[in-house]
Amino acid sequence: MLCALIMAGGKGTRFWPLSTEEKPKQFLKLLGEEAMLQITVKRLEKLIPLERIFVVTGRQYKKLVMEQIPNLPQNNIILEPVGKNTAPCIALSAFHINEIYEEATIAVLPSDHLIKDEDSFLEVLSSANEFVNENTEAIVTIGVKPDRPEIGYGYISYGDINCIINGSEVRPVKKFIEKPDIKKAKEYLKAGNYLWNGGMFIWKAVNILRLTSQHLTNTFEVLSEIAVAKDYEKVLEEKYPNVDNVSIDFGIMEKAEDIYVIPGDFGWDDVGSWEAVERYKDKDEFNNVCLGNVQNIGSNNNMVIGNKKPIVLAGIDNIFVVENDDMIFIGKKEEVENIKQFKDLVD
Repeated sequence: MLCALIMAGGKGTRFWPLSTEEKPKQFLKLLGEEAMLQITVKRLEKLIPLERIFVVTGRQYKKLVMEQIPNLPQNNIILEPVGKNTAPCIALSAFHINEIYEEATIAVLPSDHLIKDEDSFLEVLSSANEFVNENTEAIVTIGVKPDRPEIGYGYISYGDINCIINGSEVRPVKKFIEKPDIKKAKEYLKAGNYLWNGGMFIWKAVNILRLTSQHLTNTFEVLSEIAVAKDYEKVLEEKYPNVDNVSIDFGIMEKAEDIYVIPGDFGWDDVGSWEAVERYKDKDEFNNVCLGNVQNIGSNNNMVIGNKKPIVLAGIDNIFVVENDDMIFIGKKEEVENIKQFKDLVD
């Protein structure tokens, strides 16, 4: 029984000032007429029915999830009282999903990725599900074939083919690698046996719990107590802050043994920055990306994200403008990668 778990608890600070703690990037319309979470759910519904799609997020975002995915059963919204990184939220969700669907396989997926070739992605996901059903203690991650030396992503090195399922190569993972410098990234691209780590994992719910018990004993004990509590919400609020604050990569993936990767080539991007949005937005004849009520007069190579007010660019080049309900941020386009530092200074 394949289920999807969409992780939607991030704060999206690299998309400030449009992304705020009240409405982070997964709930924003960064790439079209739908929010990133809506795009993700719609993509998955081609393979997995909505009743088997779950969203784990912060308690403060429950209303946003319900507004954006109105037909999602409320029981499919899993709430964290406080953010404690990805390992605890995935384990919390595994307890929840395992109670509803015995023998569930869970595809753990981020809420804010771009995937251009959705059919190819879903074929890879189906192949991963088939492999995990035959190898119940295995973890399959979906790696992305790199097309450039990228320092913003982690990497996966892999070995020889284990098997081929429906055209998808299943290979053993040799190592998960942290974000490299540009020299290493170029070496990985040239070597040809490295993939971008997209943070997508397919594994049995019982296997998630087994590995959590083995590698994150404290977290497992806390969540076990929560799972059987009669007053679930009260105990969750009291006990959940005691779990380990650790990522799934560091807490489990780097320690587990039975891990495989399926290389994918389906037009993926994690849309983790304003530069990523610019890559996929249409540009005018002067290389400007303009969203909203924007008028350009002799201006080139700008990125302008408008909201309610008209914005006029006159004879200016290489700037970055974002308007939200509270402010208009203007800066050099070359400095957009430092947006988190600017946020800290303004706040």
